[in-house]
Amino acid sequence: MHLTKLSEAFLRSAAYERRFLAKNHWDFSMVIWIPLATVLLIWWIFSQTQITDLPIGVIDQDNSAVANTAVRYLEASPTLTVRQLYYSQADAEAAILQRDIYAVVIIPEDFSRNILSSQPAPLTLQVNAQYGTHSGIIQAGVQAVASTLSAGVEIKRLVKQGVAPSQAMTAYAPISVQRISLFNAATNYQQFLASTVIPALLHILAMVIGATTIGRELRDKNIGRWYRFIDTGKPSLTLSKASKTTASLSTKQDSSDNKASLNAKMPHSVSLSVLVFGLLGKYFWPILAYSLWSALILWLATSNQNINIMSLMAVYAGFLCLMTLSFWLGAIFTLNSFSLRMGLSTTGFISAPSYAFAGVTFPYIAISDSAQYWSNALPLTHYLKLHIAQLQMQAPIAISLPIVYGLMLAAIIALLFAALLTKRALAHPERWGAR
Repeated sequence: MHLTKLSEAFLRSAAYERRFLAKNHWDFSMVIWIPLATVLLIWWIFSQTQITDLPIGVIDQDNSAVANTAVRYLEASPTLTVRQLYYSQADAEAAILQRDIYAVVIIPEDFSRNILSSQPAPLTLQVNAQYGTHSGIIQAGVQAVASTLSAGVEIKRLVKQGVAPSQAMTAYAPISVQRISLFNAATNYQQFLASTVIPALLHILAMVIGATTIGRELRDKNIGRWYRFIDTGKPSLTLSKASKTTASLSTKQDSSDNKASLNAKMPHSVSLSVLVFGLLGKYFWPILAYSLWSALILWLATSNQNINIMSLMAVYAGFLCLMTLSFWLGAIFTLNSFSLRMGLSTTGFISAPSYAFAGVTFPYIAISDSAQYWSNALPLTHYLKLHIAQLQMQAPIAISLPIVYGLMLAAIIALLFAALLTKRALAHPERWGAR
């Protein structure tokens, strides 16, 4: 009988929330359309998996055959494209400020003469370092062109002196570096960034949903009626229309508050188990929807990879735990403050910058100790470790299983804590209605 009552509480709460979502298009969009649009938009943004043809400018003050060769080499580089030849440094700087180009290569007027006389002949690169990724790629591309051009000039000089071409190549570069990329060898930005940015954005949206789903019941003074409905089935949903008018005019506010106060009396007894199943029912539709978005993300991220099925299942389980934990954290922050506004502010403060602390774009070991403590407290950090290890590095599954278990345990504890805070909120009807 007790299990029957708990299942009824779950079903009633799910029906209660389904009716609300059907009548409130904005909340429905937060569950369905906005996360779907986020996934597809981010994946489309990174549809060009590699960065190529970054525009640069060239100021050729030498106008020699060697300088022309340098310009051709810059244009032939896959990461660079020479947008325009400039004749004054002021024009080039103006183009950089307008973001027509990201860098300018200056070939000095004595470039070929210094090469022929075996004197240093530097190329000057002025790059807009405000854009870190662009700057790094351009510097590497120009350095590769300069090294290739320099090697050709030196080898040609040695050959003219009677050295065999093979010996000339060895004499020019006796020590070389053999670089082997262990993971993401193709430098696929879609795999590296898009597949990790999307979970971070869904983490933010899930925390917002977690805060608003229970927060609107507090704000509209309907949390008591919600509990009575999931516990007893009364009042009937056909009589529950207050959720449709949450943004009513101030002239009608007094009458709605009076009705809410009549229906929002503290229940005589509150069952923690009923609250747990009631919260599960209330968040059933967001959890179901975000489980679909999780599957969509993993399908997009692994469609061109051969991933072990156990690794895929572990990542999916970790993703579901992260989304569920995000819902409960949003609810906890709102219930703890008795204010939807404070709950949303706290979720934004915690979730919005979490990607910056996750160690994906900025090395984890390079941040300060205090930042590392904060990073370790964020659930997104641990999920992205699981995500990268299994989908990009294809590490053994045993390495990442503790993360899955930890996220699962955290989600369960957060659910129980949210239920306890809901029980506390039901005991203080005088604090309902805070914005």
